[in-house]
Amino acid sequence: MEEKKPYLTVTFIQLIYAGMFLLSKAAFNGGMNNFVFVFYRQAAATLFLLPIAIVFERKRAPPLSFKLFCKIFMLSLSGVTLSLNINCVALIYTSATLAAATTNTLPVITFFLAVLLRVETVNLRTLSGNVKLIGVTLCMVGAVTLAFYKGPHLKLLIHNGFSKPHVQEDLLLSSTNKSWIKGVFLMLTSNILWGLWLVFQGRILISYPSKLLFTTLTCLLSTLQSFVIAIAIERNLSQWKLQWDMGLLAVVYCGVVVTGVTFYLQAWCIEKKGPVFLAMSTPLSLMITVFFSAVFLGDLISLGSILGGILLIGGLYFVLWGKNKEITTEENEKDCLEEKEMA
Repeated sequence: MEEKKPYLTVTFIQLIYAGMFLLSKAAFNGGMNNFVFVFYRQAAATLFLLPIAIVFERKRAPPLSFKLFCKIFMLSLSGVTLSLNINCVALIYTSATLAAATTNTLPVITFFLAVLLRVETVNLRTLSGNVKLIGVTLCMVGAVTLAFYKGPHLKLLIHNGFSKPHVQEDLLLSSTNKSWIKGVFLMLTSNILWGLWLVFQGRILISYPSKLLFTTLTCLLSTLQSFVIAIAIERNLSQWKLQWDMGLLAVVYCGVVVTGVTFYLQAWCIEKKGPVFLAMSTPLSLMITVFFSAVFLGDLISLGSILGGILLIGGLYFVLWGKNKEITTEENEKDCLEEKEMA
């Protein structure tokens, strides 16, 4: 049973992410303003993490200089606040399925940005380097397929509490080519900002090693930034009222479960099996989302979305295989050097 725990955990993590896409889309279908949603989501995450951070880190908090605070502020603005807001706008134009599909580009986008910023290297003289290049190419082709090819639709609509009377209007909006392309572009832009956040946060954590305090501070700053954006765009106070509906459920779920629970579970998985193992589980959320978005939200699942998703998943696995191969080669070379030194 102990050996199965990491596999059960990553499956649970991807279920949580699939739930995030589905509940967010359902909240927007129900009329909740996406900018107000992001503010409430980040506020819920902050309220959840702040007491935990105070209890566990108050006596060993690393010093925070003004320069470092400004870096965290800008990183929070670009990688969290803008990324989430753009992602939510994209979700209105597209579907939960496409949101889950484009999530598979995140590891590849992060890798590509790391190469541009010289955090990662690609050696085209090696098999692993060529495999990673093929993976990046497949992801680019997958993204283009999602944006420009739709093909026939598979529609499986069940009327229930998740579906709203005006869901057909939303489906018509998302099915128009212009709106769909706009949504894909915004989704990829969101992932690029999120990838930059992942790359630069590694550098900041060297100066500020407390992951819990860093995450809490990021959520707090993002809450303030999201409030400014939301209040500037949405002045209708009725849109700010939370009721016992899908909007409140989505806010609590995304703020507490997604930000709070998965933070710990992902850290645990990385400690047990490494980051590659966690990243390899990403396509699970796409498969889960495809099924439940068709059943509960009545999303139009197009052939283009399926083909694009397959290409994205293939590209992801190529990049991860190449990266894993490089790590294995480096470890073997290090072991050989140590054996020679001992001899």
